[in-house]
Amino acid sequence: QVQLVESGGGLVQAGGSLRLSCAASGRTFSTSAMGWFRQGPGKEREFVAAITWSAGTTVYANSVKGRFTISRDSTKNTVYLQLSSLRPEDTAVYYCAATGRRTWRGNLSGRDEYEYWGRGTQVTVSE
Repeated sequence: QVQLVESGGGLVQAGGSLRLSCAASGRTFSTSAMGWFRQGPGKEREFVAAITWSAGTTVYANSVKGRFTISRDSTKNTVYLQLSSLRPEDTAVYYCAATGRRTWRGNLSGRDEYEYWGRGTQVTVSE
């Protein structure tokens, strides 16, 4: 099992920045990649960004490309998501996820690739 704990969410004005963290523990050696997803009010959960542990390969949703940056610190088993130039439409609960050996097929943006999920952290962007 892998446990994921997100932190860093909060309330910010449009144009502002936040940094989210996701600390992984447990059988982290079984994970190949980490991702961030978000779920806005009345919306389905959607892919935001992902990164592989080994090569640091990154993928972003078009809606956040150029504004958000994902990174990892393998020594701390922690993944970060830097959110910049925030917009009200970025308001959502942000979830961290980790791939599992059963689910990993190599598609970083695929929700089904991720076996482990955190509980989420709220990001609210005001006008």
